[in-house]
Amino acid sequence: MSWLFLLFGVAAEAMSHVALKETDGFSRPIPSILVLLGHLAAFVFLGQAMKGMPVGIVHALWAGLAIVTVTLLSTVIYRQHLDSTTWFGMALVAVGVAIINVSNGHSH
Repeated sequence: MSWLFLLFGVAAEAMSHVALKETDGFSRPIPSILVLLGHLAAFVFLGQAMKGMPVGIVHALWAGLAIVTVTLLSTVIYRQHLDSTTWFGMALVAVGVAIINVSNGHSH
């Protein structure tokens, strides 16, 4: 169940960060509300995930997965072009997340 909460937290965080661009410095109310609610939801979900997983592991996975998710979403939604070096870095993040997942470091 912790993994599900972690993934919900990542989704909420990614939605929030993508919406942040649309706030125009928090001058537009609807995207601004989405950002605030997304961050609140992310922390609620992460708090639930931490009930069954160590804090450091949750944070590392959350950060890594959020980086990759936000990058992919911004590429699709905002048509932001990223060079091959950036995509290579994203691949390294994904590999890091996979290594953390298969390690024994996240068991109690």
